[in-house]
Amino acid sequence: MSLINLFELSVPLIQAPMAGVATPLLAAAVSEAGALGSIGVGATDAAGARAMIEEVRRRTTRAFNVNLFVHAGAKADLSREAQWLDWLAPLFVAYGAEPPRALKTIYKSFADDPDMLAVLLDLAPPVVSFHFGLPSADVISALRTRGIYLMATATSLDEAHAIEAAGIDAVVAQGIEAGGHRGVFDPTAPDDGLGVFALTRLLVRKNNLPVIAAGGIMDGAGIAAMLDLGASAAQLGTAFIACPESAADDAYRTALTGAGAYHTVLTSLISGRPARALANRFTALSEMVGERRPPDYPIAYDAGKALHAAAKAGGEYGFGAQWAGQGAPLSRVMPAAALVEALREELARRRV
Repeated sequence: MSLINLFELSVPLIQAPMAGVATPLLAAAVSEAGALGSIGVGATDAAGARAMIEEVRRRTTRAFNVNLFVHAGAKADLSREAQWLDWLAPLFVAYGAEPPRALKTIYKSFADDPDMLAVLLDLAPPVVSFHFGLPSADVISALRTRGIYLMATATSLDEAHAIEAAGIDAVVAQGIEAGGHRGVFDPTAPDDGLGVFALTRLLVRKNNLPVIAAGGIMDGAGIAAMLDLGASAAQLGTAFIACPESAADDAYRTALTGAGAYHTVLTSLISGRPARALANRFTALSEMVGERRPPDYPIAYDAGKALHAAAKAGGEYGFGAQWAGQGAPLSRVMPAAALVEALREELARRRV
């Protein structure tokens, strides 16, 4: 049974998880409107995840998705981290702050978090999705035993084949246009940077799982195009950032309507993994980084968040992690339910 029929969705639409931006309020509003709302718990711990899942459940009885980061453990390199902080130090000083003396791993991978697994097995959210890789076969089996529908992100056909072999129910085809972190399993390996059109069609033709297309899709016409390519649904993230239910701050929302929206940048400088953001002060550092490499994800993110906090305290908001896809200029400001309805109507006009 398809994801759409299984969860009685009235529109083939998934709101992307967007850890730190997608709130339980947003997810519930999207689900109540007939699409699949999502929360990302990769940036919190098991207790935080439990609270978020329980809040979604208080707000809706409909299906929703819980997304997890399954990245390889960061390898600490004190010398590399010190050099990175030394390079960033003048920016901290410019805003009257000192850089951290040391960096830490701020996010735990789901692959190393038995407490998070315990929460999922206890609460059994309808859908669980994975980003950056896959958990062990035992974990996948345990989640399936609880009747949870499983999805995982692929940026290539090889990753999609691994997802299928692992027994996952559906694959999210993340094109290079997508905002936020690339879901690549190995960020050190070559990345073909496939666009959502080519990737979706490849996975539809050469993989046996239902495909959810993601990357730069902002309206019903984009959803229709993905369905015409054989996708079962489309996943939209940037389209929902401007919704009042999201956690985006005022500076993020303002930047989404500015010039930076027309020039999104794929960068590893902010977090240590490639991610697409609005062009801002942080992404501009790529012109000066030279041969330097940021520490591993998420260790580099510790420095990035500290720099953003220092700059923000000084009235500069251009060092935030303002993730957004290439369709950012098409963003619309409206409540989540109204956006889902607009997308449904636009799709219907295209499907007549």
